[in-house]
Amino acid sequence: MISVNDIRNGMTLIVDGNIVQVIEFLHVKPGKGAAFVRTKLKNLRTGGTTEVSFNTNVKLEKANINKFQVQYLYEAGGIYYFMNMNTYEQLELSSEQIGDNKYYLIENTLVDFIQYEGEMLGINLPDKVELTVTETTPPIKSTSPSATKDATLETGLVIRVPLFIEQGEKILVTTADGKYSSRA
Repeated sequence: MISVNDIRNGMTLIVDGNIVQVIEFLHVKPGKGAAFVRTKLKNLRTGGTTEVSFNTNVKLEKANINKFQVQYLYEAGGIYYFMNMNTYEQLELSSEQIGDNKYYLIENTLVDFIQYEGEMLGINLPDKVELTVTETTPPIKSTSPSATKDATLETGLVIRVPLFIEQGEKILVTTADGKYSSRA
């Protein structure tokens, strides 16, 4: 058990029987009344996020999450196959467990598998992934440096990219928000 005052971003906790990861937290000391901690929590089973406020005297249970590196192999029939890089064991997750992470998975991508007491919860993606642009309009010269256009990537993800990006080009995409980062 840990005090709510000791939580940090990325920490995994058990709240109301759910395994959650702290995305954001903020200690609030209002002029009147008791201090509290406002948190944004991601449910690792469902992928949903909620905002919860805790009094500062609350104790929370820490969840011991096991993470290990796996390599993405392929998808077939809504099942995503991975290989444990240490044991060479093949693991699988359903499309519900993968969710929108599917847009960042290409063969041989290394990701962290998240497991709690033998239960497979999902994956942690790298901060950025390299993807190929499969469809976009031809490059355009523009006077506005912030002008963008739509581009479809090899995984089916559609994002906004700068006007100079061409079809077939490799780009880096930030997995946290799905935005263009730079050319690869």
